[in-house]
Amino acid sequence: MELARSSFYYKPKEPDAAMVQGDMDIMDRIEAICLDFHGYGYRRVTQQLHHDGFQVNHKKVLRLMRESDLLCRIKRKWVRTTDSNHGLPVYRNLIKDRPVTGINQVWPADITYIRIRRGFVYLAAILDAFSRKVIGHAVSRSMDTNLVLKALQMAIANRKPAIGVIHHSDRGVQYASIEYTDVLREHSFQISMAGKGNPYDNATMESFFKTLKHEEVYLYEYETLSDVENRLPYFIEQVYNLKRLHSSLGYMSPVKYEALVQQQNKEEPYQPVLALSVQP
Repeated sequence: MELARSSFYYKPKEPDAAMVQGDMDIMDRIEAICLDFHGYGYRRVTQQLHHDGFQVNHKKVLRLMRESDLLCRIKRKWVRTTDSNHGLPVYRNLIKDRPVTGINQVWPADITYIRIRRGFVYLAAILDAFSRKVIGHAVSRSMDTNLVLKALQMAIANRKPAIGVIHHSDRGVQYASIEYTDVLREHSFQISMAGKGNPYDNATMESFFKTLKHEEVYLYEYETLSDVENRLPYFIEQVYNLKRLHSSLGYMSPVKYEALVQQQNKEEPYQPVLALSVQP
């Protein structure tokens, strides 16, 4: 039969029981992580496993997730929600090529839409660019100045910022409105706006909205505004801010990252450096 003697006598080794049980434990935890964080790829799952005390490398996690069809497939999409055709003053971009080195230096702000059964509602959000933490948010049926003002007022109440924080947004009429910019000046913000028609000038907000859509909004069929108002605050505060691991933060959540930075710098709190002038 031209069969090698070694092949004839070969007996496959029985899988090590401890190894099999270990893989099963890892797979159970991976499934639980993917259930909580639908948009996690294998890298974030690996980091979460390390936080949970599992000693496993990313290649094994990738294999296990692929075998179980747990790898997320994200479609990239950008929808315009900015109306910059207005006669209001616009402001130069103060954050381009400027490193962010501390909390409350730069606050990006933006608006996105959320589909409900009969139409759309709108979410306005403000982040701290250093920690990626959502510090202000509001939902409304109308994409108007009142919506963005509610998010701003929440952020100010939460953070009580020092003088000179840069507020960065697009050139939309809501952010350029006299009512909104008056509140910014009242609290001594520096006003910054992205270039016309360029969403990547506010990439931090685009990244947050992408995460929000794929890990929360697209997974549930919102019927009414009340459904959105009930679910979104939980996702933002309890999942995104408190638990979700961010690769840009060394795979920590925004809350944990801010706590670590504040602990390290509590004797030398950050004082924003004021621009010499901010002209529209």
